[in-house]
Amino acid sequence: MFTYSFQARDASGKITSGTQEALNEESAITSLMSRGLMVLSIQQKSAASKKKKITMVKDADLVMFTRQLATMVDAGIPLVQAMTALYDTADPKRQAGLRSVIGDITSRVQGGESFNQSLAKHPFVFNRLYVSMVKAGEAGGLLAEILDRLAGFLEASARLKKKIKSAMVYPVVVISIAVLITIFLIVKVVPVFADVFKDFGKPLPGPTQMLVDFSEMCREYWWAFLLVFVGIFYGLKAFLASQRGAELWHRYQLKLPVFGPLLHKIAMTRFARTFAQLIRSGVPILETLDIVGGSAGNSVVEQSIRGVSTDVEKGDNLSVALSKRPIFPPMMVRMVAAGESTGKIDEMLEKMADFWDEEIEAMLAALTSLLEPILIVTLGIIIGGIVICMFLPIFQLAEVVSG
Repeated sequence: MFTYSFQARDASGKITSGTQEALNEESAITSLMSRGLMVLSIQQKSAASKKKKITMVKDADLVMFTRQLATMVDAGIPLVQAMTALYDTADPKRQAGLRSVIGDITSRVQGGESFNQSLAKHPFVFNRLYVSMVKAGEAGGLLAEILDRLAGFLEASARLKKKIKSAMVYPVVVISIAVLITIFLIVKVVPVFADVFKDFGKPLPGPTQMLVDFSEMCREYWWAFLLVFVGIFYGLKAFLASQRGAELWHRYQLKLPVFGPLLHKIAMTRFARTFAQLIRSGVPILETLDIVGGSAGNSVVEQSIRGVSTDVEKGDNLSVALSKRPIFPPMMVRMVAAGESTGKIDEMLEKMADFWDEEIEAMLAALTSLLEPILIVTLGIIIGGIVICMFLPIFQLAEVVSG
């Protein structure tokens, strides 16, 4: 993004001056003419200030950008011209992050940097997979084809992420409602019953007394509960951020009864699809394994991929290296071995990823169906237990009255 100082004549003939931000001089003149100004002189003033801040772009916007750029490059439009067109069509309000990133990349490309180097300056938007595939596409003269593959890969990843989020929405909502109702009953309802029970003149049943005491403790020492909760939260967060904590947590995740197989399939799908895309784009296998390991999302899987990379570097076939790690299913090993014999590893892994995607979708549907009754029963036990504790003294009301 550059800043241009200009002098122009408006519709009334008055000469005006000012500054205009644009990707290049041509874009600046076009923007001024669209405002009804006739440009008399224009000169680049300075590059726009580059603030070191993290710019986030939505997955849908990134897919749209990649798909549109692939179409333009395939049509023979020069890269800078295509990027300028995408910058102009991006919504300044809804797609401000994308617009800012496109502007910075276009300015860098105009300044002499390669496209992949410019993308690498925004690691929170374009990961190593994206940059490596674009680098391979530029080197092989297949940038349009690589961008089209990237768009398809990003769409598949976004669909999987959306399915997982959709499956988790219901449990999170139900658990949140259960927690809020429980807090309301303990803080607001239980004290009202406690005041009524004081007039009975008899000791309360054990469960009721425990609930009343707990309610008084929560209302009197709420700050202590809050501190303990915050301490536990940040303590766990710091532990999981450490290498040892992350390794233990990821290892435990894969051993969970229901979620373990699901998380394992998700990790394998990500590995297979990412590996297939990189190999198909011409990225060297060792670099591919390094990129796939860094984007595995699970330290156990990442360590296994590092071991595979070491064995391949020593001269082992990929299938042999994979077979030494139990994290990789035997079906994947056989498919990779078949791909090595036919020279179509990417196609075999792509088929495995599609197969696992279907299994993941079925598992998510079954998990959602299973969680629904479990959450309802849990909610009933918690709320019902509180209500029963409150009504236990009322069941003894006849004995109290006769006494």
